[in-house]
Amino acid sequence: MKDMNLDDIVGNPREYELTFYDGSVRKVFVTKIETPYPDGKLIVSRTDKAGIITHVNRAFVEMSGFSKEELINQPHYILRHPDMPKAAYKDLWDTVEAGNKWHGYVKNLRKDGGYYLVYATVIPNIRNGEVVGYTSVRRKPSPRKMAEALALYAQMLQEEQS
Repeated sequence: MKDMNLDDIVGNPREYELTFYDGSVRKVFVTKIETPYPDGKLIVSRTDKAGIITHVNRAFVEMSGFSKEELINQPHYILRHPDMPKAAYKDLWDTVEAGNKWHGYVKNLRKDGGYYLVYATVIPNIRNGEVVGYTSVRRKPSPRKMAEALALYAQMLQEEQS
């Protein structure tokens, strides 16, 4: 996965270096520009067991700002926003790897450095009793519950960084 390209960024970005659970590192540029979640749309993606994207729908492409070709075969964490604590993703992975459904509020990073907010449901795809991948469906979040989640995430990030 490549670092973000400053030429793709809209607005005044802050630069971060993110280290992911697999040890890979990526430079990202982040702005405070929110892309509002459109009414009536569902963002859908599928990944393999390792979290590599195998399918995206049109709403996913539109909201992320990436092309379908840029998304397929990339780790789903290409969308990880630096405002999201590592513990949130640990909870997600612990839940789905155990074969259970996970629900949560997520701030995702767009290709242009902006962000969008979602309420996500991640479901393990099970074949012959074995998890073979995951399907994620995202919808428009409740503004009140999203605000509560973002406040909690800010607190969790402070604890992670201290």
